Amino acid sequence: MLLVVDEVVVLEEPGAAVVALEPTRARLLASLSAEPASAAALAARLGLPRQRVGHHLRALEGQGLVVEVDRRRHGGLTERVLTTSGRAYVVSPAAMGEAGAEPERVADRLSAAYLIALAGRVVRELGTMVGLAAKADKRLPVLSIDADVRFASAADRAAFADELAAAVRGVVARHHDESAPDGRWYRVVVMSHPRPSAGPSGDQAADEESPS
Repeated sequence: MLLVVDEVVVLEEPGAAVVALEPTRARLLASLSAEPASAAALAARLGLPRQRVGHHLRALEGQGLVVEVDRRRHGGLTERVLTTSGRAYVVSPAAMGEAGAEPERVADRLSAAYLIALAGRVVRELGTMVGLAAKADKRLPVLSIDADVRFASAADRAAFADELAAAVRGVVARHHDESAPDGRWYRVVVMSHPRPSAGPSGDQAADEESPS
């Protein structure tokens, strides 16, 4: 199943994820998301054999990852112009079935593994909720906050974490109403991690020299 979160497509089905993650097909998706093209034009653009491109496009179209947007005639031939079903893709842990990451399975709540599992749960739950909202022709009310902060020391980082936790607990306590008859449950997830930056070779590396 493909769940479209605005311009992001959430891949929930294992079959769709397998098809999208194959290297050549991932290249085709990236190219088509930038500009629609026919199989012949796409083959010329990427320097790949036309027959090979056609094979991969059929697999992508079979999973709903690419769609036809136009048809063009060239002599006696008709070319189908294709584009992607979304501008970007993300794989939900749901595609992994029982092997998918779950926060409840990670014992250390201060670990990077727990943070990754939380992020995965956000993708899985939000993707499903957006699908339900789309079927009901409604917009899902969400809130996101994204900010960068540079700490002078590990002590400053710890103080920030304590202050942020206290602030979140205070805001939640003021607005939480367990007995509201028309209330709706929300998840509030606050995350923080070292910000990656491009190293000399262009590879991603952490800004911090050590994990302390």
